[in-house]
Amino acid sequence: MFLGIVWGTAFLSTAIALEGIGPRVVAAGRIAIAALVLNVLATAMGQPITRISKEAGKRGVIFVCVIGTIALALPLSLLSWGQQHVPSAFAGVAMTTVPILVLPLVYVFSPEEGIGPRRIIGMGIGFVGLAMLVGKGAFAQTGSDLALWGRLACIGCACGYAIGSVLTRRAPKMPPLALAAGTMSMAALIVVPFALLTEDLPETFTLRPSLSLLYAALFPTALGAIIRVRVITTAGSLFMNITSYMVPIWSVIFGITLLGEELPPQLFAALALVLLGIFISQSRQIMAALRR
Repeated sequence: MFLGIVWGTAFLSTAIALEGIGPRVVAAGRIAIAALVLNVLATAMGQPITRISKEAGKRGVIFVCVIGTIALALPLSLLSWGQQHVPSAFAGVAMTTVPILVLPLVYVFSPEEGIGPRRIIGMGIGFVGLAMLVGKGAFAQTGSDLALWGRLACIGCACGYAIGSVLTRRAPKMPPLALAAGTMSMAALIVVPFALLTEDLPETFTLRPSLSLLYAALFPTALGAIIRVRVITTAGSLFMNITSYMVPIWSVIFGITLLGEELPPQLFAALALVLLGIFISQSRQIMAALRR
């Protein structure tokens, strides 16, 4: 539950940070602070990023660069931009689609894991929910002319996370903290210069947005990166998917209670379909775990 709450607050904290800081600077600050924390922690634990090349060679370095770009730099930039135009709860619900989006990628890149009829049915139901999230009329009352593009940006973030999950699973063996620190450092090398060149820093960093940015960097980003790498590399997909059930629920709760967001029935219908699709596709593993 703790992990679900932490990731569920990522969208709330990003929305508050955007009240006083531009989207590119929010993404850059979130990634840069997380990269600094992860590198300090990895070095202190004897897993500096230099071990990546020593233990995994050039192939490991390539995976770190690709994962940092596709699974961190691009998704977090899209998320910060998209949340300007959609409720934070929508962004949280959009992340629920990650397990559904992972399935076709697993079929192509990890065929040994297998995708049977149950997973295909679950994936189909999940994609109906995904279509509802970006379909005609969804969140028309937000008032933003770029609401559709904001929704697509959040879905694009989920796609980046899905691809990153598969890449992390396929990456050569390397220390988990070094992998987390390396991928976040690669993301920082991309996002920070881009943000500084294309967006002005705020004249003053007010307390509420600044604290929210710091929280987003330390907990959902830095701590989340460590846990995500650890879970994926140890094949804990069931645990990750169960967590995926909790994240949107908490993001909706926080969005309604703390930000006063008004959410249409379409959001809840889409959420129900996506969660149902995940449950069907993972029902065998879930039932096996419950019997233990």
